[in-house]
Amino acid sequence: MAAPEEPRDDADAPENDETVSPEAEKDRAASEGSHEDFHDASLKEDDEDDTVAADNDPKSAADPDDVIHQPDDVEPDTSDGEEGEARRVSPDGDDAPMDAEPTSKKRAALIYNPTKVDPEVLRPRVSELAAAAGWAEPLFYETTVDDLGDDATRAALEEEVDAVLVAGGDGTVRAVAEALTSTGIPLTIVPSGTGNLLARNLNLPLDDADTMIRATFDGKVHATDTGIARIRRADGTVEEHGFVVMAGMGLDAAMIQNTRPELKKSVGWVAYVDGAARSLVNAKPFRVMYQLDGHRLHSAKVQSVLFANCGALPGGVALIPEASIADGLLDVAVIQPTGPLGWIGVWRKIWWDNSVLRRFRAGRRVLERRRDSSVRYLRGSGIELATAPAQPIELDGDEFGEATRIYTRIVEGGLAVVLPAGHDTSKL
Repeated sequence: MAAPEEPRDDADAPENDETVSPEAEKDRAASEGSHEDFHDASLKEDDEDDTVAADNDPKSAADPDDVIHQPDDVEPDTSDGEEGEARRVSPDGDDAPMDAEPTSKKRAALIYNPTKVDPEVLRPRVSELAAAAGWAEPLFYETTVDDLGDDATRAALEEEVDAVLVAGGDGTVRAVAEALTSTGIPLTIVPSGTGNLLARNLNLPLDDADTMIRATFDGKVHATDTGIARIRRADGTVEEHGFVVMAGMGLDAAMIQNTRPELKKSVGWVAYVDGAARSLVNAKPFRVMYQLDGHRLHSAKVQSVLFANCGALPGGVALIPEASIADGLLDVAVIQPTGPLGWIGVWRKIWWDNSVLRRFRAGRRVLERRRDSSVRYLRGSGIELATAPAQPIELDGDEFGEATRIYTRIVEGGLAVVLPAGHDTSKL
């Protein structure tokens, strides 16, 4: 990839009278050009004392500025005093004890979102195919508003399962993959939900659950990269989360916040068009200071910054065409439209240039001669970005509140993904 162009430095200093933490004040100073504050407040060094786990309490989950917001999850129910622990069910769907009976056979665990799949069909089919392969009865875990799938995955790992299957939307896949990163336990994705972004980027069958379930027992395991996002809130607290497709700060996260849940349920990923239209009305650029690992600092005025592990979106849109899920590198898209026609340039770059012209030799020659800074691409092992005031964050299509600083990196080969036997991996 060619060396990144010099970013524009035409932003006005952000205005915000909100009281913020000393850490956020450093992020503000860094975004305005302070190299010293940028490095002093860096998130690249682990500091366990300042790290807090994400708050998934259902009473606070409605606050998009502080915690994960999952509009498609089941409604919270804490009337019986439940504290959000992982929930295991029997093959018939009844509550089951968390401690499973030991077995000498191999055993898989299925983690599924009951609002995205038909459990009465999925559980028996997984049991049937597991038995046919000579494996023990699988363990079944349902996600809840309290547990997006990561707690269930850790519970399954405590039972020493040999494989994990996940069925749900992108948020469920992200949570399960986060808990499996660097464990070596293979993950089978049974596509379901609205986006299926990881499945699409792996070129998996999107309408053949049996093929993917069988692959758990007779397929091949392929090492793929995963992403890690370390974020700081305006109050100074720090969280770390995984992602498998992409993370983003700015307009793309606002678009997700503004997407109506009822529309998403009825028309799927197309609903994000409505969210984009609602977000563009009040969209304002913000100043950032950022540094790609091993490179110098840059200051720029942006609408959005995307951090990608892989780059394909639904509808054949190649957001970041050169992104690979198995190259050990993070791809970054800095979106900087200027002027009234700036967004036309962005959409031309993402849809026409990346998704159409790039497919043809003549089109690639046209792109080589074109100079367009509305979207610039960077690549490296990681990148850190500071801004102020806090901007919205998203991970794999789920909103994650707001942050004043984010450091993202790639865990090379961090996730063992199950593919059907004979699956073509040459384009991954």
